[in-house]
Amino acid sequence: MSDKGFSTLTEQVAQALRDGLQQGRWKGTMPGRNRIAAELSVNHKTANTALKLLENEGLIVSRGAGREREIALTDHSFIKSSLHIKILLYDKTDAHSEAIIDLSFRLKEQGHHVSFAEKPLVNLHFDVKRVIRMVEKNDADAWIVIAGSRDVLEWFASRSIPTFSMFGWHSHLSLPSLITNKISATTKALQQLEKLGHRRIVLITGEEHRKPALGTFEKWFLNYLETMGITVGKYNLPDWKNDRCGLHRCLDSLFSHTPPTALFINDPVFFFATMQNLSSKGLTVPRDVSLIVMEDHPAFEMFDPEVSVISTPKHRWVPRIVQWIDNITKGKEDRGVTAILCKFKEGGMIGPTLR
Repeated sequence: MSDKGFSTLTEQVAQALRDGLQQGRWKGTMPGRNRIAAELSVNHKTANTALKLLENEGLIVSRGAGREREIALTDHSFIKSSLHIKILLYDKTDAHSEAIIDLSFRLKEQGHHVSFAEKPLVNLHFDVKRVIRMVEKNDADAWIVIAGSRDVLEWFASRSIPTFSMFGWHSHLSLPSLITNKISATTKALQQLEKLGHRRIVLITGEEHRKPALGTFEKWFLNYLETMGITVGKYNLPDWKNDRCGLHRCLDSLFSHTPPTALFINDPVFFFATMQNLSSKGLTVPRDVSLIVMEDHPAFEMFDPEVSVISTPKHRWVPRIVQWIDNITKGKEDRGVTAILCKFKEGGMIGPTLR
């Protein structure tokens, strides 16, 4: 056998067997150690050890002594030691987040090629046709989609290419996913606002969470406000176009007549724009309005007062995606959904209402 850069002869044999599985060389059952040893010119012990490696990876299953192992793989196209992985960002600023940088580094460290899609979802306006055209131009082995809309994720779910939904509207779709449970943390934030006298509470969230129908969290948010005795309507969850002008028009409208005393903002990008808008109006946080951001950002560490945020522990979700990629390289099906419990960091941007 030729040296392919593996550290041991056993690993060379194991990779040769993976290659054979990928090419669909064997169906149903795997050849026994004697046949493999003869074909690859190795001894029986090396062949058997290599077969056990594939067993540990879940590619083949032992059926007992003296019987050929069963091939557990159903899709032979993704037994690869190295994948070309594309990350479809929600917004271009996601590329600079600590967690995405960490994820990219971990995957590259394992020998994979990682790159970002040419345009993020926001720039594609969550238009499925535009997403399809972009995806079809890319020769990727797997996709990671961040905060995808329902329509976008439905399309990915209908394709055979492995796709992981990260914090998107994945409900009831057959996609491996990471979801965040923000309800407990947001409840604590709302309870604190209630103690401080807040009644005009607004959630600023992107179109993909409002259309074509309200997301699960958005429905819960409005229902919880009602339990606080607040009459809810479009004021509490305003409709606006997902761009700079749309956001500023939304904020100008909110603060023109009955200004909110507290804003929940679901994206750090919207938060930075909101801070600029409030400053142009001569409003300060938290004296005039309290702010809670629904996602953490590295820049928040430099803020004084400290940003009040609903944070998602990075140490939970990065390993989950790395595990998913590892399963793909072994040809193992992985459609698991992992829920991560978020935490409320009160910070210094919440204060008593003066209005």
